Amino acid sequence: MSSYSSQQDNRLRPRNTEYNSSPTHSPGVVTPTGASASSSAFLPSSVSSLWGGLVRRFSSDTASPSTSPNFNSSFHNSQTYPTGGGNLHSNGLDGIYTPPHTYRTASPMRPPPLEPLRLNGFSDDTTPEARLLTTAIAEEVRIMVPTRLSIGDEWNLVYSLDQDGASLATLYEKCAAYQGRRVGFVLVVKDCEGGIFGAYLSDYPHPAPSYFGTGECFLWRASVLASLPPPPSTDTSHLTARTTTIAAAPSLGLYSSLSIRFKAFPYSGVNEYYILCESHFLSVGAGDGKYGLWLDGSLERGRSSMCPTFGNERLSDEGEKFGVLGVEMWVIGAGGR
Repeated sequence: MSSYSSQQDNRLRPRNTEYNSSPTHSPGVVTPTGASASSSAFLPSSVSSLWGGLVRRFSSDTASPSTSPNFNSSFHNSQTYPTGGGNLHSNGLDGIYTPPHTYRTASPMRPPPLEPLRLNGFSDDTTPEARLLTTAIAEEVRIMVPTRLSIGDEWNLVYSLDQDGASLATLYEKCAAYQGRRVGFVLVVKDCEGGIFGAYLSDYPHPAPSYFGTGECFLWRASVLASLPPPPSTDTSHLTARTTTIAAAPSLGLYSSLSIRFKAFPYSGVNEYYILCESHFLSVGAGDGKYGLWLDGSLERGRSSMCPTFGNERLSDEGEKFGVLGVEMWVIGAGGR
């Protein structure tokens, strides 16, 4: 009975993973709690690999950059210097990442110089004194125009009072041929005292019910200055007469020996009264009841005052009102005719 009871008790005893029994008594049934022969061999190698990885990890994290054999060479070759108080460890792990600042030297390459301007459109019978725009003044205006237009080396005469007659309608008609093209226009005016001034227009002038144009527009004036007279000690007995008036200089062809004072008045941002044209007048810039530059329909009279659009000074030395001796309109960016 004792043998039978023992066997029956063994059959009724629950089998679970916490039953600590030898594999020889119940093979393949219980989960082993001890290390087998294969696990015994695996443990030393795993611990060794883990320990080696930790040692390498902590060694790389704590190593000073100055002790790295290649740090100094790469540091000086790239010419990068730490910012944020000189903390070389600002790598995002030890604090806020601070990118290095790179010092770069300017490139020795420079864009090629612009080609000299060529002014096309004067008739052979147009006298030198009737030619308002000179190459020297055009080069000054060229500096102020948009870059896409300044790179061109040809300016073409669209309208000239001397060649086409005193008619604002004719000026509008000739400029309308460039409608829709990415070009600019340079207006040149000569007053009765020989003063030369004008405007750059971002759009072709045409009658319109409201103001048009962009902030690329500007007003300008140019004064031709004679050289200083020779000192009293200089022998002037054989010196030919020379003019000192601005009006006489173009007729004598003395622009090459005289200096030019050029002033430009770019867009101020105060208002958007760039260009306003009607059949009986053309104007550039306005505000406070004044015009920066205004010409009548017959191109005989003009006005110029300080205006908020460009913050300009009066363009004519005659005063707010001036007489017109010449008018030219040039197109730039259109290529050859």
